Amino acid sequence: MDIMFLLVPLSVALVFVIAVLFWWSLRHGQFEDLEGPAYRILMDDDSPAKGADGNQSGRDDNKGPSS
Repeated sequence: MDIMFLLVPLSVALVFVIAVLFWWSLRHGQFEDLEGPAYRILMDDDSPAKGADGNQSGRDDNKGPSS
């Protein structure tokens, strides 16, 4: 029975911490756009990006594939 004096306040404190973190996430816009990232993956540009030296693949042409 003595353990209840420890577990009940700890569970109340845990619920309070979770509620504060949820409130913070709501206030800072964490749940504003739930579908945007999923659509962004689907609408990804499939053309290869140019590297810093202008190559299409973005790797150095002087080096072959590592074996």
